[in-house]
Amino acid sequence: MVLRKTTLNTRAELKETEISDSRNIEVTDMDDLDHSSITAVARRLVTANQELAFKTQNVKTCRAELPSRVSCLKVMQQLRSILFPGYFHLSEFSDEGIGFHVGAILDLISINLREQIKRGFCFGCVDDGTEHRCSERAEVLTREFLARLPDVMALLGEDVHAAYEGDPAAKSPGETILCYPGVFAITNHRIAHELYKLDVPVIPRIISEDAHSVTGIDIHPGARIGRKFFIDHGTGVVIGETTIIGDRVRIYQGVTLGAKSFPLNEKGNPIKGIDRHPIIEDDVIIYAGATILGRITIGARSTIGGNVWLTDSVPPDSSISQGREPRAR
Repeated sequence: MVLRKTTLNTRAELKETEISDSRNIEVTDMDDLDHSSITAVARRLVTANQELAFKTQNVKTCRAELPSRVSCLKVMQQLRSILFPGYFHLSEFSDEGIGFHVGAILDLISINLREQIKRGFCFGCVDDGTEHRCSERAEVLTREFLARLPDVMALLGEDVHAAYEGDPAAKSPGETILCYPGVFAITNHRIAHELYKLDVPVIPRIISEDAHSVTGIDIHPGARIGRKFFIDHGTGVVIGETTIIGDRVRIYQGVTLGAKSFPLNEKGNPIKGIDRHPIIEDDVIIYAGATILGRITIGARSTIGGNVWLTDSVPPDSSISQGREPRAR
């Protein structure tokens, strides 16, 4: 009995010793982490950042902050409210007073967008760039962009009517403005594309990727899209940078207008800036899940069936479906 009691006591003491040692180890590890490991990791991160080719800006001459995603999307929200007066944040104003409020919002857009464009230029600043020079460029381009807004509004008005006329479930044009992901996405794209044409860096992609995250519709700001464009349903649609889309084109969910392959440079990397996406001519309909790849042309008034895979051009008035050769309608 005494022997058993001694054994139990010994086990208890060992357990207490293990707990004590464990606590000591934890404290020692935390001390090491606080004073050694964290410092070492921080030093390594700073060193790695200095060696990276994609450092954020030219810190020698241009020290502006990076573009703010939150501010860019606020500008987009304000733009949406004036492109569709009465639908977003302006519905409480009378017809007589809405002009004043549109002007006030435009003034806010001008201030905020100019700052973000300046930051965008500083983000990709070249060696001889300065913050003052970036500010001057931002001022000029902001004015040019604002001058284009009436034309953008006219295009969007046609897109809205295309959505209403192309979907039998739509009860009114206003319903498509408020509810349809395709209208949301094309609104962002029309804005992003104008900034893209002005060679504004970063900001167009922030705006297009916002629509992508909200709707599942991925349209590169560089894509050229004609009048009366309608994306029905929309989820999974991808439209590449050098895509050209004519007037009165309608596409459905899951459509990809992509690149087939990428020519490589001497280092084995894809060559940038070349035309690599499809050309879709006027009055084409592309049904759900179709994939059209490469710099090919889909002739005017053609219909591309669901889940079709195309890597060759088709003539005007074609009807393409799975398991069938192209045929004129």
